[in-house]
Amino acid sequence: MGTVTMIAAAGENNALGKDNDLVWHLPDDFRRFKTLTTGHYIIMGRKTFESFPQPLPNRTHVVITRQKDYHPEGAVIVHSLEDALKTSQEDPQPFIIGGGEIFSLGLEVTDKIELTRVHGEFEADAFFPELDLEKWDLISSEYHGKDERHNYDFTFLTYVRRL
Repeated sequence: MGTVTMIAAAGENNALGKDNDLVWHLPDDFRRFKTLTTGHYIIMGRKTFESFPQPLPNRTHVVITRQKDYHPEGAVIVHSLEDALKTSQEDPQPFIIGGGEIFSLGLEVTDKIELTRVHGEFEADAFFPELDLEKWDLISSEYHGKDERHNYDFTFLTYVRRL
């Protein structure tokens, strides 16, 4: 298995989204997500997959669900994180992309975290897990102030698991 990377955008209170949608619109974050994940396996829960208008181009979608009769077009269906990782093993860097429950399950097997910290507190029903900073080293931080295209300040953070 290569480097398992978790990628997410979360508010200061770890908010991810509400009603299966994001609570902000950050074009630079979308661009970063696309740049990092294109050509890779992206592992997600069913609700995250269903939040896309269509499967994302140039990525292999691996969807974890408990539903045995779930067979959407454009996705490989598995029933556990372990199976998702086995399915993705030919990729040197599969990405876990959410949602909250999948992030919580995946935290123990993740080697790297690409986190966009959105500077604000948001009402949400899905949350990113709390990071134990004793286990993670911050290796990169890039701040972006709000502007005409971004309603919130945000920072791209890259963490790697301590050995």
